[in-house]
Amino acid sequence: MKKLFIAALLFVGVASFAQDTDNNPTQDHKEHKERMTPEQRNEKQLKKLTTELNLDANQQAQVKQLLAERSAKAEKFREARQAKKDSDVKPTAEERDAFKKEMMAEKDANDAKMKGILTADQYTKWKTIQEQNKDKAREKMKEYKKEKI
Repeated sequence: MKKLFIAALLFVGVASFAQDTDNNPTQDHKEHKERMTPEQRNEKQLKKLTTELNLDANQQAQVKQLLAERSAKAEKFREARQAKKDSDVKPTAEERDAFKKEMMAEKDANDAKMKGILTADQYTKWKTIQEQNKDKAREKMKEYKKEKI
């Protein structure tokens, strides 16, 4: 009887531990995000923008092209960054500033292209969505930093 009771407690403990690891939504979300290809992410973003901004067929084609270009550039940035990271050489302050300026120039160019594609109302709504996404990212970063402490 004593062995049966210990075995039952052990089983309940293992089962509850397994449930805790399986139900971690942030980990599941990250794994799902990593499995998506750049093309899939672009399609998902295009669908979201189409519904939120009521894009017509011509605008959809232009935005799809813009997303593909942006995705290709982001992949090049990622590869260059990974190469630097693998070499264990820390970037200097000037390199970081240059990278930041390059990213800001890329963002400005992307905004200008979107402004050319969208109507004035759509562009205003798109900028609002961008700001909301930026705020959400800041909140997630704050939560992440709190978890690390």
